[in-house]
Amino acid sequence: MKLYMRAAACSLSPHIVCRELGIDVELIIVDPATHRAENGNDYLSINGNGYVPALVLDDGKVLTEGPVIAQFLADSAVEGTSMLPAAGTFERSQVQSYLNFIASELHKPMVMFFDAAYAGVHEQIHALLVKRLEWLSSHMKGPYLTGENFTVADAYLFVCLNWSPWLTIDLRQWPMLSAFMKQVGERPRVREALRAEQLLAFEQDGVFFAPEVYLAAANRTGTPVLP
Repeated sequence: MKLYMRAAACSLSPHIVCRELGIDVELIIVDPATHRAENGNDYLSINGNGYVPALVLDDGKVLTEGPVIAQFLADSAVEGTSMLPAAGTFERSQVQSYLNFIASELHKPMVMFFDAAYAGVHEQIHALLVKRLEWLSSHMKGPYLTGENFTVADAYLFVCLNWSPWLTIDLRQWPMLSAFMKQVGERPRVREALRAEQLLAFEQDGVFFAPEVYLAAANRTGTPVLP
């Protein structure tokens, strides 16, 4: 399988799922400016929306949208129920509920901060995100969203919260979320994914990660992610 991705983008979520479940996948970087993949493919011919991720199966079938890809990967793996409970259970629906919440209430508004077209409403978006993060922090069941098990929803949340320093959101005001970032960032398979994407740890005790080019552009420095 091939995972079309960008370093530190939302495609990091299914990448983490692959690492956690031991799924062999080829990572292919997409240039967002040209929509050209590093293997020479026109990415728009794979995903007409132009954004990552996209998962191309061995038979050529294509899946897009990160939460769907993550669930497909978990359902495809022998140990997949460790990250996504069995179909028909309340526990699975609970994980899916969080996936939907993260996609609509965190991911989408966060992305608007990186789009100049929404510059005039950043204050309102920021206020909405703070409200949603307050709710999320109060509903966490343990070290992870639903309790003791690291699920596909946790992988997705980790990736979105990893963008918070760029949005002037300080997670330290929510100890549960700050602890969550530290806990996930210390998982061995997560660190494998971070190293594979050549991300550097920076700020707040190194619980956030970004490509060197992003840090340099913001006059920030980082350190390599160690095993």
